[in-house]
Amino acid sequence: MRKILQSPHLNKSHLIMSAFFGFALALGLISHPASAQNYPNRTVKMIVPLTTGSGADIAGRIVAKSLSETWKQSVIIENRPGAGGLIGTGAVVSSEPDGYTLLVQSASYAANPAIYKKLPYDPLKSLVDVDILGQTPYVLITASDSPYQSIRDLVIAAKSKPGEVTFASAGVGSSTHLAAEYFNQMMGIKLIHVPYKGSPEAIQDTMAGRTAFYMAPLDTAIGQLKGGKVRALGVTSKARNAAVPDIPSIAELGYPTFEIGLWFGVWAPAGTPAAIVKKINQDINLAMQNPEVKTAYESKGIKATPMSPTEFSKFVREEMAKYQKIARDANIEPQ
Repeated sequence: MRKILQSPHLNKSHLIMSAFFGFALALGLISHPASAQNYPNRTVKMIVPLTTGSGADIAGRIVAKSLSETWKQSVIIENRPGAGGLIGTGAVVSSEPDGYTLLVQSASYAANPAIYKKLPYDPLKSLVDVDILGQTPYVLITASDSPYQSIRDLVIAAKSKPGEVTFASAGVGSSTHLAAEYFNQMMGIKLIHVPYKGSPEAIQDTMAGRTAFYMAPLDTAIGQLKGGKVRALGVTSKARNAAVPDIPSIAELGYPTFEIGLWFGVWAPAGTPAAIVKKINQDINLAMQNPEVKTAYESKGIKATPMSPTEFSKFVREEMAKYQKIARDANIEPQ
């Protein structure tokens, strides 16, 4: 058998390189991408799979600004709307699980499995539940010059013309879609669904009178409400919201069991190290205590409700079950 000879120069070079890497690693000059202590050491991207001006986009931008100050790194929002949020969500699912690409989505994340037969990802396995960004009610809006002065007017009109009155949503399978279906069920009415690309478009067409109403996230419609551009018939929380105290809750208008809310959250790709998930969660919860974030949230009618990753995971699964029931009761055939 031939003996393979190695050059002494190669051995010496190998030893020098090994010593260098060992020394650099000990000094922390070379960091493992999954190291929570060094996270983040570059730009963090938050993908919002909805249009600019949507509820999740608004909440995400408020928190992203605070995180960028805490982390001393850029935290950018990238909007990738389309297909009820599936396009942007899919982009996060296929990204590197290192904490540098995150998903910021609304309750539509929990609503989509009730609408679509097959998602391009597994909502229970493809992503890690990181944290909730906050909660806000929907506000049922109609055009400022619409014939509907009250919830009662709307219900009477819908019952007198079954299958003719329309309602807007931010897209098929969106939380605004199922929130409106929940309203229809509770009121015993049948309406025609008109899906839009996102909340801003749904609000514009409702303002123009092209749809009877839109179950708008309060934080997206608050500007039009305060400007008198739309008429609010009620908020969907049990009690009134401090940001719009003059708008009654639907519950207080004679429908005491009516309540449904919207929320926004953050997810990371499956496989993201638990230590990084924990750090992001802790820093988001810290951000929600920031006076600037609190003021911004309050002005938009958003309530901070910090959770641990475990608490948020349990919450998301409960919301999925709720939307499954709404879809079944509305006889919505999954697409």
